[in-house]
Amino acid sequence: MKVVHPIRDLKQLEAVKGYLRGKNKRDYLLFMVGISSALRISDILMLKVNQVWDGRKPTEFIEVNEKKTGKYKRFPITPNLAKSIKEFNREFPDKKQEDFLFTSRKGTNQPITRQYAASMLNEACDMVGITEKFSTHGMRKTWGYWAFKKGISLDYICIALNHRSVAETKRYLGILQEDLDELYLQVNL
Repeated sequence: MKVVHPIRDLKQLEAVKGYLRGKNKRDYLLFMVGISSALRISDILMLKVNQVWDGRKPTEFIEVNEKKTGKYKRFPITPNLAKSIKEFNREFPDKKQEDFLFTSRKGTNQPITRQYAASMLNEACDMVGITEKFSTHGMRKTWGYWAFKKGISLDYICIALNHRSVAETKRYLGILQEDLDELYLQVNL
């Protein structure tokens, strides 16, 4: 299995958003859900319209039972995610509540494939100059990395990612020496 990395540069993260937003609202929303939720791609692809849109506006929360762990997960729709849901709904106003959110153009009401999602994300990263390996799992890692950078406790990040231990979360996030250096500078006793 290839090791993928989070997007650690905020300008690059915004560039990926901008690229996808201009190219395809469905793919942009998929990326926004991925970096806003810490869900695995298998759970993202199974989302239905009614899990993010109540018919008039974005829902307050997204709730899923994770495929890998079987655990229930609920998270609020952030303002940035709500904005992307509204943009998506304006472009696809005829989607039915029970439809898959990220439908493929092939077949009737079938979600896009993991392979398509990976290819789309790799293309977006290539287009904005990201050289580290990034794929669908990188969205989840990006959420965890930025939660850490914003000072969220590793204990809470561990819970959000449904990891067994904080040690697992530390390895998962690939906390870099420069992150550790920044911690020392912040303490500055």
